[in-house]
Amino acid sequence: MTDILLELIYNDIMIETFELVFVYNADSGIFSGIKDLVHKSVSPKTYECNLCGLTYGGISMKQDWKEFVENLPIKVAFLHKDEFIKKYPQLASVSFPVVFKKEGKTLEEFISSDEINKQKSLEDLKKLINTAIEK
Repeated sequence: MTDILLELIYNDIMIETFELVFVYNADSGIFSGIKDLVHKSVSPKTYECNLCGLTYGGISMKQDWKEFVENLPIKVAFLHKDEFIKKYPQLASVSFPVVFKKEGKTLEEFISSDEINKQKSLEDLKKLINTAIEK
């Protein structure tokens, strides 16, 4: 087999074997969304979800972020904090926002809340994710 074919097989296996689960430090629902929008607009420095702040504009996902996650060589999922806790109550005490690596039924912290919160721009966040994937 050629190196290119082996690389394609490896990437296909990687896509099928794990997924990244991004968890916002925000709850789901229309009222939570409105509250978060107002908080982000009025007092962005005290807004507690840097993942939301970097990846969302006023009411929708930033196009640059949307294209980035769509082009990752890995499946991705997004959950709000309340959705995540309902699905994985044993992990309710983790700090949010956070990114988990999910393999089968196993979740492992992939990018911590501290790491996400240190990012100053969407470009910084994308570099962090790419670096973590390459490890």
